[in-house]
Amino acid sequence: MNKIRLSKSFYYLWGTQSAANAADVLYIMALTVLVLDHTGSLISATLVPLFRSLSQMISGLLAPLLIERFKLSRLLLLSQSGQFVFFAVMAAYLGIQGGNASLFIVFLLIFAMSFLDGWTVPARNALVPRLTASREGLLRANGLLSVSDQVVQFAGWGLSGLIIIWIGTSSTLLLTAVIYALAALFTLQIREPEAGNTAPEPSATGSESNLPRNSGWSVLSEGWKIIWRTPALRALTAIDAIDMLGGSVWVGAFTLIFVQQALGQGEEWWGFINAAYFAGTIGGGLLVISAVRRIGSRLLRFMLIGMAGYGLLTFLYAVNTNLILALVLVLLMGPFAELSIVTRRTLVQHSVNSEQLPKVLSAQATVLHLFFCISLLGMAWAAETFGIVRLYVFAACLTCFAVAVGIVYAKSLLKVEDTELPGH
Repeated sequence: MNKIRLSKSFYYLWGTQSAANAADVLYIMALTVLVLDHTGSLISATLVPLFRSLSQMISGLLAPLLIERFKLSRLLLLSQSGQFVFFAVMAAYLGIQGGNASLFIVFLLIFAMSFLDGWTVPARNALVPRLTASREGLLRANGLLSVSDQVVQFAGWGLSGLIIIWIGTSSTLLLTAVIYALAALFTLQIREPEAGNTAPEPSATGSESNLPRNSGWSVLSEGWKIIWRTPALRALTAIDAIDMLGGSVWVGAFTLIFVQQALGQGEEWWGFINAAYFAGTIGGGLLVISAVRRIGSRLLRFMLIGMAGYGLLTFLYAVNTNLILALVLVLLMGPFAELSIVTRRTLVQHSVNSEQLPKVLSAQATVLHLFFCISLLGMAWAAETFGIVRLYVFAACLTCFAVAVGIVYAKSLLKVEDTELPGH
């Protein structure tokens, strides 16, 4: 059996995203500590992730204008280089001003960095199909990216606190700047295939508006129109949004409350639960990578299996009070969650040609950022009103609803999984 090979440019893409994600984790943790020490206000500290999400949502809305004019590899380079420059300015400013630094300037720089970062995920996910030569290669590439994302999240949030304690906030910011520079250097090595360099073709799924194709509104709305006109993309976007709503229950604050109220334990078991969850997702990603040939073109079947298994395990976790069983359930969620995520991402990449894909992904990213903000507020209200156990039961029900959406749109999704990889 021939080994599935990936291009050298993909591995550089993998490296730049891993480095950028690690830098993001470090700088968010360092700035949160700095702002908390500077103001003593928890509300001020929470503005760091809030500003990031808001800026990334705005960036996702405007990204198609840049995607229309630049190659994806160049956009990634602009994003990584710009983030390095803004971060270097921030680190220098904080080093000079110390405790007299203006939070307005700090948050302005955070907003600028996050705006540049808002292009990264759509550009990355749109580049992956161009850098792979087969369906199995695409599945493997998506699995590798998912595993690295989880490893960085798992290790990063735990190690970043220790790094800040060991070397201090200022040195942590300097280390972060070095990692951002490394990400930019990796990006320089990415060679985008010539097929991805052509101007986008008009969509074959329907007519555009009467505006000229190059007008700002036409470019900004193209991704949204393609999603609306394509049943498979409508279904996948709805499933992603529903998954984002339910998935917010795994944000740290909710898992801590569940451990305290439902399991009757303290912060040490909160750490065990988080570790088991991330370990499960990492293991799940590795399983998906090893099973790419078995999955093959049966993307819909494995997506539904992943979502159904994840939903069932979430329900069992919600009604369970046994500590060891809780760890086992959370650990088992990982493979099902990763199976669902990787197959969904691959289906999206098969749903539209390579020129329209970045705009579709930008529109989807905007939707997901919006739903994440809504879900945090809505789930917090639901937890206080109905209790944390019912919140997790509700999350399981949302996953079951997502499965139902997949079944209803099965005919359209089956057509997508039978198509060849666009652009190949």
